Parts: sequence; structure tokens; C-alpha cells
Amino acid sequence: MMPDVHFKINDMRECIRLFFFFSVFLSPGLLIGQVYPGSILRIDHTQDFELNGQGSASEWQKAEWIALPHREGVKTYMTQVKLLYSVTGVYCLFSCEDEKIISTLKNDFADLWKEDVVEAFFWPDESIPLYFEYELSPANFELPILVPNFNGFFFGWRPWHFEGDRKTRHAARIASNSWTAEFFIPYTLLKPLTNIPPQKGTKWRCNFYRIDHDNGVSEWSWQPTRTNFHDIATFGTLLFD
Repeated sequence: MMPDVHFKINDMRECIRLFFFFSVFLSPGLLIGQVYPGSILRIDHTQDFELNGQGSASEWQKAEWIALPHREGVKTYMTQVKLLYSVTGVYCLFSCEDEKIISTLKNDFADLWKEDVVEAFFWPDESIPLYFEYELSPANFELPILVPNFNGFFFGWRPWHFEGDRKTRHAARIASNSWTAEFFIPYTLLKPLTNIPPQKGTKWRCNFYRIDHDNGVSEWSWQPTRTNFHDIATFGTLLFD
């Protein structure tokens, strides 16, 4: 039901205000600055464990596979992700069908998205437009960056003192028709972002992606985006159980 709203239109300025009122009321998804939680993904607690790039650790058995819908491109490979969290950080496992691996970049912090890659975005406190982006290639090279995003204007910053307990752990394995990627993001690397470390009931915003470069670019994402992977308003919600 429409609200009982009365406007006295005296000039062009009133007409403009009237237009924007009804545009916003009828299209809540377009509210400037408003963020919507999207789907909710529950993440279970675990003890810390080692990674081998295959996802064979017994701890992964408590996590369910989450399929990433195919969004763009000719390739429709099955792509899945699992998540767990511990007292020290967050674990991610990707499983990617792939007939042809494109992964020639051999440096960390390279432009990994230009070849085959998986990506995870974590936004612990949505009141602050800062989030963490992590990319891992089939060749096991990584790109961890902190991203400030102000109304769609964003750029990544490399971590400082990326060593010791601030260092990620990661491993990737290539098989005949697939590849897998495991990585661990320590909470210490995310400092000084707030809402960290998570407790039972904590909510973060997040999204998960894959890019493949067989016969052009194909893309997958857990939550659909309207513009690009940095469309934070469309991120889903990660609920820590």
C-alpha cells in the first residue's frame, strides 16, 4: 500500500524532490548508501589444521559444499567452495572443474584475475567501506589486499609486515580435469578492521568468485553483482555458528 503523502509542488525543485521520493520508494534496491544482506551462509567452527591443496583434512567433512552459480561466459564448469573458521582465522576451500588451466603468472601480488583464479571477499564491518580481497591461482600464487571502496571508487593496498602470524597459508593442486585451492586468512592480517575476531553469532558481509579464461572469460559468483566483483552492496552475509 502506498503511504498517504501530500506534496505541494511550487517549483521545479519540488518536482525533482517528488520524483526522487517515488523512485526510491518504488525501487528500494536503488537506495544510495544502503546495503542489503543477500543470502546467509553459515560457517562452522573448527580446530586449526594444515593445508595441502586437496582439501583432504578431516576437518573439512563438517563443512557443506556451496555451489557458485555461473554468471558469464561460455564455460559452465562446476565450481564449489567450503568455509570454516577457528580462533585464529578463516579457512576456504575451492573445487573447480577445468579442462584447460591458464596460469602462467609466477609472482605473488601479480594481476592474477587476468588468468584462472578464485577469489574471496570479506567485509567484517559494513559501517566502514573497507574489506579484504584474496585471490589464489592454480599455480599457488596469491594476491591479498585491503580495499577501500567509496561509492564505487576502489583500489587495493598491499599488506605491510606481511610475515609471522600475519602471513596467510595457502596451497593449490592441479588434476587432469580440475584444480583445487585452499587458503587460511589469519585475523591478525585483517587488523585494524573491526568486528574481528568473530564470535558465535557474528556477521560479516562476503562474496566468492571464480574467473576462468578458456575460450574467453567465464565468471562465477556466490551472490550476483550488478557492476563488478567490488559491488559490495550485493554481498551476502557470513554467519559464524
